[in-house]
Amino acid sequence: MTLTLHAHPLSSYCWKVLLALYENGTEFAFAQVDLGDEAGRAAFMALWPVGKMPVLIDRDHVIVESSIIIEHLDTHHRGPVRLLAHDADPDMALKARLMDRIFDNYVMGPTQAIVGDRIRPDGSHDPLAVTQARAMLDRAYGWIEGEMVSRTWAAGENFGLADCAAMPALHYAQRVHPFRDRFPALAAYQDRLEARPSAKRVLAEAAPYAHFFPAG
Repeated sequence: MTLTLHAHPLSSYCWKVLLALYENGTEFAFAQVDLGDEAGRAAFMALWPVGKMPVLIDRDHVIVESSIIIEHLDTHHRGPVRLLAHDADPDMALKARLMDRIFDNYVMGPTQAIVGDRIRPDGSHDPLAVTQARAMLDRAYGWIEGEMVSRTWAAGENFGLADCAAMPALHYAQRVHPFRDRFPALAAYQDRLEARPSAKRVLAEAAPYAHFFPAG
């Protein structure tokens, strides 16, 4: 086996890569990261000093950043599901990359800001940052709603990179700043995402750790 994914079952960006792996049935070893363990943290930081999950090891290559990992998989470990169809349609590949950035930066990013504020110690909360994050989510929801009215998946009619980003982003965003009663196309898209076998598997694997998510 050539691939090892260093990740945690509760991490949104780890979900993103796991979805890509599960969609294609790609064989890999899962190395669970425990940043609370001193030795485990040191070992992980030796792989990637920035300390962000996930990290993919492909033989002697260290690949970081979830979008880059997925593109690496699509290039070097290609399966039946083309995650970034750059060979067939470069314009659609650009659309997929755009939607990937939208979900990572304008859905998952603000969601993480809200969650991060929830776990801050008393006296260090930042209500303004939370208000700004919620406003960004509302703007993102509204824009994505308009895009998804006429699409099945984020970049068109085929599941791919952007959908791997969308599933964890929408799952966690719904928990901190609900959208389902306001944006029906977005809600229907989330339903399609979470109905896929790959997503069901990711959610099932995360379930034992779900109590660690700060409910607010």
